Amino acid sequence: MPLSFYQASAQVFVHALGNLSAILEKGALYAESRKIDPVVMCGLRLTADMLPLSRQVSTACDSAKLAVSRLSGVEAPKHADEEKDFVELQSRIAKTLDYIRSVPEASVEAAAGRKVSLKLGGEPREFEPEAYLTLFALPNFYFHVTTTYAILRANGVELSKRDYLGAILG
Repeated sequence: MPLSFYQASAQVFVHALGNLSAILEKGALYAESRKIDPVVMCGLRLTADMLPLSRQVSTACDSAKLAVSRLSGVEAPKHADEEKDFVELQSRIAKTLDYIRSVPEASVEAAAGRKVSLKLGGEPREFEPEAYLTLFALPNFYFHVTTTYAILRANGVELSKRDYLGAILG
């Protein structure tokens, strides 16, 4: 049986956002145990010209919800991108998961019959849904999830590949 749009998008995003939430829990516990201000921790970056941890998480959430929205045609909620600590970031993930889970599977599957349009670098682009999902949406999403993991790991949070992959490893 071929992989469906829903399986390759919504289910993947739900799984990875759950893992991201667990990674952030470890980050919050680390900050608390070391008496590090959570706002400071969520402001950390891998390098000066990259987004801070808080924006990596919000961008991962936006990438997931907008991909599902573009594939399904179901409007995604707008968020203010003002999260500054772990509690607010967890709330953002929860809102994103609520939205993704609310989108009917049939709506996502209907992507096969339409183009995906968006602006990249200020220029309008149109994609076949398969190319949009596999060459843009998923890599962009995972870039921000991976960068969040790397920021926390580089700053002393004990994380492993098991944390990144989550329950798939049992």
